Amino acid sequence: MTAALVIFLLLLIAAPLVKLAISSLEPPDGGGLTLANYVAAFGNARHLQALGNSLLLGIAVTACCIVFAVPLAWAVSRTDMPLKGLVRLTVLATFITPSYLGGVAWILLAAPRAGWLNRWAMALTGGNTGPFNIYSFTGLVFVVAIYAYPYVFVATSAALDLVSSEMEDAASILGSSRLRTALRVTFPLVLPAIFAGSIVAFLDTIALFGTPALIAIPAHFSVMTTQLWNFFEYPVQVEVAAAYCAPLLGITMFLLWLQRVVLNRKGYISVTGKAGERRLIRLGAWRWVALLYALFIGALSVYLPFATICQAAFSKAWGRGFSLQNLTLANFRYLLFEYPITQQSIAHTLLYSGIAATSCVVLGLAVAYLIRSRIVPAARFLGGLVMAPFVIPGVVLGMAFYATYAPPPAALNGTAAIVVLAFIARFIPIAYANASAALRSINPEMEEAAQILGAARGTTIRRILAPLIKTSLAGAWLMVFIPAARELSTALFVIGPQTRVLAILMLDLNEEGNFEILAASGCILLVVMLATLVVSLRLLGRDFMLRT
Repeated sequence: MTAALVIFLLLLIAAPLVKLAISSLEPPDGGGLTLANYVAAFGNARHLQALGNSLLLGIAVTACCIVFAVPLAWAVSRTDMPLKGLVRLTVLATFITPSYLGGVAWILLAAPRAGWLNRWAMALTGGNTGPFNIYSFTGLVFVVAIYAYPYVFVATSAALDLVSSEMEDAASILGSSRLRTALRVTFPLVLPAIFAGSIVAFLDTIALFGTPALIAIPAHFSVMTTQLWNFFEYPVQVEVAAAYCAPLLGITMFLLWLQRVVLNRKGYISVTGKAGERRLIRLGAWRWVALLYALFIGALSVYLPFATICQAAFSKAWGRGFSLQNLTLANFRYLLFEYPITQQSIAHTLLYSGIAATSCVVLGLAVAYLIRSRIVPAARFLGGLVMAPFVIPGVVLGMAFYATYAPPPAALNGTAAIVVLAFIARFIPIAYANASAALRSINPEMEEAAQILGAARGTTIRRILAPLIKTSLAGAWLMVFIPAARELSTALFVIGPQTRVLAILMLDLNEEGNFEILAASGCILLVVMLATLVVSLRLLGRDFMLRT
């Protein structure tokens, strides 16, 4: 059983990456090795400009995420700001909302002339143009940032919850203002968490495809992911695309190395032998300013976009605005009962995400158990192997699966099997990390007692370990299902005509230019995401993201 697990993981993770590296050195006609693919990939000024745009996008988005998330996390975790439950729920809703769906909403809101915000501005000023243009680099940065900031918020908030108030009290006694105390005492203590969340936001940004496809392509500029997609237009240049992926993987590995180096050189320890008291900072009238800031961020990412998507979805023509004469259910009727692949796409989204989440939890638990029990000498190698996809952007992983399993002999191109396998490889690190943390919290004596009484390892896992960590496993399942249901970058390269999911369906509808139908599909995806969020909150509590 262990040997079969090792072989499966090697085929699932290692084989696609090795194949991608080999493909980048192969000539299109086969035979021998060549660097011509790298010359073709990076010898073109347009390709280099797309690479530069991606790096600039990642830096700008990360900076915006810090501005959005760090004050918000401080207000939620350390102050007496009211309505904290609403703010946390809004952050969760932001997390589960695909950024490309937010991009659709902000196109309806801030398109140069037809967007609602611009039309209201022109009506107020009497001008011919509005102040906003979502079809710009600035517009792309804005949309990506308002859906990436939860990465920084979650990491920072979790760290702030652990910081004792003693050092803040000492600073106050010495005459430091609250702002100075926060900047000079509190935030330096949580700098590792801010840095870690920022790296995740940066890596997620440079690997995005959906939002750049919606905004950057009409704005006539490219980023790396849209340029990679261009390599798959006729004539298909898989080898050049494989070479072009190298910077994404290199940047990812460099940032994770840099994080380790920076954090190893500094000390941030604030935990002592005795428990520290954590008291909320009383802001007085400023607590309402903090709440307004939190609600403003929520309006940008959730309230305004959700309202816009729903308005367009139930409208005969979204540009006419809200009126009883403009209300209709025809968009949903067409999408659900007349558009040929909608029902299929919904079923595929739920099925593929569910299978992937279940498989990830089972595999992650098996690997974590092997490492904990030291059953095989090379068990830690398996741990490194299942965590490897964490440093691989989704677009790179999707291309790796396409290069490995789409052509013969596997010939899985466009099948459900390759989609599910790609999703498992993409999200298995989440399940493994949660299963490993859960197993470490259990005293091994209970397992040893079961084995002394004659229980087999499988029985021990099923009857003792699994029930004890079922809440953590449920959290891991949900934390895989949610991103898998909205995944676009990986699915883009492995989906076929008969295996479309909702994310791909929305991309197809965007190309058709019917925003009412597109908004209706967005509403359906929102229902799936929000239903998952409700289940998560009921089963695991409002802070399940922090505990998983």
